[in-house]
Amino acid sequence: MWKKANGNLIHTTDVSRVKFRTNISKTIIDRLNALANEYDTHANYLIESGLRNVLSHNVITFNKELRPKDRVQYKTTYDEELLTEVKEFAKRHQLFINDVIEYSVEFIDLDNIKDRSYRYRIE
Repeated sequence: MWKKANGNLIHTTDVSRVKFRTNISKTIIDRLNALANEYDTHANYLIESGLRNVLSHNVITFNKELRPKDRVQYKTTYDEELLTEVKEFAKRHQLFINDVIEYSVEFIDLDNIKDRSYRYRIE
């Protein structure tokens, strides 16, 4: 992100975002990457949209028996507040964070996602 200071633009890191590593289904990651290319966004912005929708409903129906078997390590950044809420939500529902992330993919709102250039915004 860029910030205006004394009439100049200064490149800064968005401190509201944190790195997070988890294991997610390879199939889901591939689907997210295809959607991201189609909608000119990043996969983690899509995940964040789905997570916000799941959290807003405060309900999750997840069958632990149907966990994917093709999980791979996935590293990206998330909004820090959102990630904290997801951690608490997962704990309340006795799930793992990656379960919540995989579940949330079905609730992505493609009309309200950040575009690829969001990280280069000027504040």
